[in-house]
Amino acid sequence: MCKGLATLPATCLKSAKDIKHKISFLLQKPELQVSDQKQIKEKTTTAAPVSAKRLPDVAEVMKWKESFSHVLNSNIGQTVFTNFLKSEFSDENIEFWLACEDYKTTAASKLVTRARQIYQQYVDSDAPREVNLDAATREETRQNLENACPSCFDGAQRMIYILMEKDSYRRFLKSKPVQDLLQSQDGTEDEQEKRGCDSEGDRQVLARGA
Repeated sequence: MCKGLATLPATCLKSAKDIKHKISFLLQKPELQVSDQKQIKEKTTTAAPVSAKRLPDVAEVMKWKESFSHVLNSNIGQTVFTNFLKSEFSDENIEFWLACEDYKTTAASKLVTRARQIYQQYVDSDAPREVNLDAATREETRQNLENACPSCFDGAQRMIYILMEKDSYRRFLKSKPVQDLLQSQDGTEDEQEKRGCDSEGDRQVLARGA
């Protein structure tokens, strides 16, 4: 330490250190804020809640109860069902089914490449998102890749569809999200009916007063 600083009281030295620390903290703070904002933005864009989207009316939800196909043919139905499968850690099934649907519309020149991607992602025995297929269907699908065509995943897709329909779909209908949708719609209809009765009563009162 130089002589000039050595002659300063200890309290002055402590204050100088505190000021230096605060200045360095303020210089770093904007960078932290930018990083935090980036993380928040990524979370909000990748995990939009179902409530932020259009809620289905009660007639649409009732159709879901009629058949599994009604769920998959509804955009919001797919979203609610996918979120349910995520809660059960089995969303690879709907991912695979949707990938097969998309594959059927793939251009002929890209069929081979896309077929390999789907097989490696979902069908192969050590696939990162492996779906539950029996050995015979898995082998049949592997052989189909040798002459890739729009129907080469049909057997595997059908098996996963049946698996979802017989297993996950039944629990889905009893799940809280579906029950909440039905109850919210019932509550809305009750409120509208109540308002209608109140309006009718007001009109009758006004008519008697006239």
